[in-house]
Amino acid sequence: MGPHPSSRRPGRPAALLAGLLLVVPALVTACRLLDTDGITPVPQLLSFLPWLTVPAGLGLLLAAVARRRGLALTAVVVLAATAWSSLPYTTWTTIGHGLPVARVRVLAANVEFGQATDALIATVRRERPALVYVSECDRACGRALTTAFAAELPHYASVEADGSAGSVLLSAHPLRDWRMIPATMGMPGATAEIAGRSVRVQLAHPMPPLPGQVDVWKRELGRIEDFAALRTGPTLIAGDFNASQDHAAFRAILKEGRLRDAAWAVRRSRAATWPVEGPVPPYVQIDHVLVSDEFSVDDVRFLDLDGTDHRAVLADLDLRGDR
Repeated sequence: MGPHPSSRRPGRPAALLAGLLLVVPALVTACRLLDTDGITPVPQLLSFLPWLTVPAGLGLLLAAVARRRGLALTAVVVLAATAWSSLPYTTWTTIGHGLPVARVRVLAANVEFGQATDALIATVRRERPALVYVSECDRACGRALTTAFAAELPHYASVEADGSAGSVLLSAHPLRDWRMIPATMGMPGATAEIAGRSVRVQLAHPMPPLPGQVDVWKRELGRIEDFAALRTGPTLIAGDFNASQDHAAFRAILKEGRLRDAAWAVRRSRAATWPVEGPVPPYVQIDHVLVSDEFSVDDVRFLDLDGTDHRAVLADLDLRGDR
């Protein structure tokens, strides 16, 4: 009688478990490095990219316990690639040219079907932003905001709709050339006159990459990318992008529009903004303020609002004049 199979292949259960733990980090990291969002479940899993170092690390530990050198080497490569891909993302290092001509405080908030309207009103009164981008602002929310800030933020562009489709962009500066990027949920925009300069302001709120809706998500992010690519002057795009720095479709917006994420400029690219409510702690930054190189970024803060599952983004910017 020969030896028992388990004696010929010591550590087999640990090796099998290690292999299973490495599959998802390897797949997701490969898509990240290849600059593609792939198909379901990759777009959803890309939101967890930094956290995938945990199963990759456990896979390496189990491979070492199983004494499988080839598997251990593979685990080292997967863990290193996942960790490297999870480093805070940066764009270029320029901070805007010319002398500052105006300080612009921007607030972007998703109020979750209008539920956080009262909290947002209190926050706007406290922080006094000059531009407020509000997603998931239903009709009642829109009326409440435009009424509450008729004096401080008298100019606005909006999409009046129920539920998550409504949005409003409030401004202390005059707005003209209203526009709207076609999307399932409202994405209004306009041109603001700030310190004698025309600034394109655009709210972003594409569909989330839910299974069965990934094509819609990519298409609507693509329309924001197209808008960014056409920019010819100072530009501010802000809102709930339903995408993180690890999504290729989001990075394409930055590349085509020569834009920077304000949070990345102050080394806060991994500050999570969603989900604030529920049993799972916030794990991904999907709310952003994007700025062109006519702006320099002084500070970015993330604010909790009662009633919504998103943190708001508050950015202090300097608009700079021509050379």
